[in-house]
Amino acid sequence: MVSISAYHTPGVNGRKALGKATPLANSFSLIEYNEYFRFLIMDCPTNSTIPLYLKEFARLNVTDVVRVCEPTYDKERLVAHNVCDLPFKDGDVPPSSVIKKWLELVSERIVTAKQKQDEQPAPTTIAVHCVAGLGRAPVLVAVALIEKGTDPLDAIELVRRKRRGAFNNRQITYLADNYKRSSGSKGTAKLGSAIRQSPMASGTSPQASPSDSDATSPHAQAAGGSKPNSTSSTVSASRALFKKIFGSH
Repeated sequence: MVSISAYHTPGVNGRKALGKATPLANSFSLIEYNEYFRFLIMDCPTNSTIPLYLKEFARLNVTDVVRVCEPTYDKERLVAHNVCDLPFKDGDVPPSSVIKKWLELVSERIVTAKQKQDEQPAPTTIAVHCVAGLGRAPVLVAVALIEKGTDPLDAIELVRRKRRGAFNNRQITYLADNYKRSSGSKGTAKLGSAIRQSPMASGTSPQASPSDSDATSPHAQAAGGSKPNSTSSTVSASRALFKKIFGSH
């Protein structure tokens, strides 16, 4: 079985390049779930660009293509792949019906991937796309990671590190504060409001400022779980919070 790392040639803007000359190198972002299963976040193909996508799908062992936007290509062009339509509103969060179908698909593919892991040339891959691959598609991938047991903030950080600019404020709040795992557990950090007001929610880099050390800041309290006892501890808590959520770009 080909190692996942074989596909991880550094790209630009935090993306993962997929080949030396492919035009899609900066449009694809691979998110590993485990050693035999992963997700591919991408922008939407069109009928004219489908041949380029199909070539990469074959190389990356893509079994399913999930589109969460209005169709931009004929699904008949992807006869070798299962095209699953799970559309929801641009910039929004997925309704429960979409979540249910998405997690059912993921669960089925994980089982199959584990059974066939020694036979596969590459990890089983589900491709998921919206229009630009920055909102709806990343949310579904983050939901799958959270269901796996990943902390919501770690899921946000991982996806944003691989696909810079992913998620809008509402989607971050949904993942960090409101999404409940199917087991009934919920992320312990109530940080959506803090993230929503952060300039980094739009993908910009953190800037040190005196306001970061405000001892009464809800940002610091959310990060530390209680009111800091000193200015230095507040600064450390704020920096740790932002680093945890957004990583380094």
